[in-house]
Amino acid sequence: MCGIVGIFDTRGARPIDPALLKRMNETQHHRGPDEGDIYTEPGVGFGHRRLSVIDLAAGQQPMFNAAGDVGVVFNGEIYNYRELTAELQGMGYAFRTNSDTEAIVHAWEAWGEDCVHRLRGMFAIAIWDRNKRTMFMARDHMGVKPFFYALLPDGMFIFGSELKSLRAHPGLSREIDPTAVEDYFAYGYVPEPKTIYGAARKLAPGWCLTVRVGQPVPQPRQYWDVPFKLHEKMTEQDAAGELAARVREAVQSQLKADVPLGAFLSGGVDSSAVVAMMANLTDEPVNTCSIAFNDKAFDESEYAGVVAAQYKTNHHVETVDTDDYALLDTLAGLYDEPYADSSAIPTYRVCQLARKRVTVALSGDGGDENLAGYRRYRLTMAEDAVRSKIPSSLRRGVFGPLGKYYPKADWAPRVFRAKTTFESLARDLVEGYFHGVSIMSDAMRARLFSDGFRLRLQGYRALDVMRGHAAKAPTDDPLSLIQYLDMKTYLPGDILTKVDRASMAHALEVRVPLLDHQLVEWISGLSSSIKLKNGEGKYIFKKSMERHLPHDILYRRKQGFAVPLAAWFRGPLRQRVRESLLGPELAATGIFNTAFLRELVEQHESGRRDYSAPIWTVLMFEAFLRKELEGGAA
Repeated sequence: MCGIVGIFDTRGARPIDPALLKRMNETQHHRGPDEGDIYTEPGVGFGHRRLSVIDLAAGQQPMFNAAGDVGVVFNGEIYNYRELTAELQGMGYAFRTNSDTEAIVHAWEAWGEDCVHRLRGMFAIAIWDRNKRTMFMARDHMGVKPFFYALLPDGMFIFGSELKSLRAHPGLSREIDPTAVEDYFAYGYVPEPKTIYGAARKLAPGWCLTVRVGQPVPQPRQYWDVPFKLHEKMTEQDAAGELAARVREAVQSQLKADVPLGAFLSGGVDSSAVVAMMANLTDEPVNTCSIAFNDKAFDESEYAGVVAAQYKTNHHVETVDTDDYALLDTLAGLYDEPYADSSAIPTYRVCQLARKRVTVALSGDGGDENLAGYRRYRLTMAEDAVRSKIPSSLRRGVFGPLGKYYPKADWAPRVFRAKTTFESLARDLVEGYFHGVSIMSDAMRARLFSDGFRLRLQGYRALDVMRGHAAKAPTDDPLSLIQYLDMKTYLPGDILTKVDRASMAHALEVRVPLLDHQLVEWISGLSSSIKLKNGEGKYIFKKSMERHLPHDILYRRKQGFAVPLAAWFRGPLRQRVRESLLGPELAATGIFNTAFLRELVEQHESGRRDYSAPIWTVLMFEAFLRKELEGGAA
């Protein structure tokens, strides 16, 4: 686990400034505090910060082959590197280390760009082949590890594990992309492949990019996608049994480490399942970490304690104050671009706790997207069942006006919010799902932005992101389609981004066995009818875990990490909200309608509306802008 950076001359072999490369590399010191090095030759520079996890003595990067003409830097772990090493040794390749990095070097020599199909793990990779004058870059199948890049006006191509490493290069334009702002205020993050800057991009999950000296930089290409190809018919019992076996195998594949290893344990189904599998695979007690909250409304630690007691784990719990808002500015520095998931606060704290005990932690992330665990899937499917029975012309003609004029009831449970339901029914599945997950609706964003900024958008809408993915989806099954949309947007843009930055801020490696791409492929082939059944999300997963976990863990009401934003904004953060949303900095951007910002603040303060999510989203955007004015210091 580590951070990588690079500079590559696409036009020739100009010298690379080692001082600049070192500055870029050191912005990511937190990702790899154990070791760091840079390498330059005419036209190419690599930098690497190392968090030592495998082959502590000999896994340093950049790593070259014996001839010195193929070099690699990479961030992540290749879980099948021992099998790859054995295969490559059988082909005649000699290994000098026991590291997964060297397996990548020789995999490139053996298979070229096809090497990426042999890799099982989480990774962001850059390979320099001097003889072919080629730089090959790839990001793992699900996007667990980040990869940022930019082509500068002078033909230099730069890349790094975090956006801050690119910002350290004076040639990067930091002009904000208006469409990324529109996306952010809809989703709460900037979806792949955009960044907040028009000049920089993220390499999307399952995509790679090959750049050759003297040739135009091409568009990235996709090397893998979630197939959603249905299996041959199987019974529920058989599906549950095979799912449990495959989860166990995915967990087992990720237990290799030469440093202390443990797991997050929240008390939810996914993390509990991972811990159960770990406990069955190891002789020593599993190290588990949980955080508790001093407000019982947000605390799940008792459920984590039940699982810890069942499997006799070496369990550690720390209590976090629910008024833990001091991290607000820290988060703005961690994420480098606007990021509005407030659960980043407890995620930061659980990573901080885990690092006191272990260097590697397994998490349960990905189960909800894979196995239809989110409540919104159930609601969307209920709406779609109604929608499918009514002609589209009637839906738009009747439910559209009803949604427009029906009173808004933010205070009510969603099932009773007729305005929201009417609005969703008037749309097709993709637009209805987008409407349901948006932090700010189309109508609210139209009021949020100034007239001038809306003109800059030239008709662009954040819905276009989901429309683009839906057009390429390998399935037309409604539930599978919205799962696919989340795997392309919410999972990499929000969930995995949150965990990567929060964990690497503490030099902690987090592995996600439920996102093993082979497991994801198999799960995608299960019928939707056993993922979401009779209103029960993750139905088949829960069935598969009934031998391993108590009923109350599997079937209790889902509760995620949450913080009391509404109370903060009416209490201890009231003045901060006013200063941030109504101050001169946001007004000076020309992006916002200041009258609407004032309406948000005043209506929330009065208690007439709960605008905590929109306010947090604007607050984090303002915090990002302040970091920009400070020179982007993390």
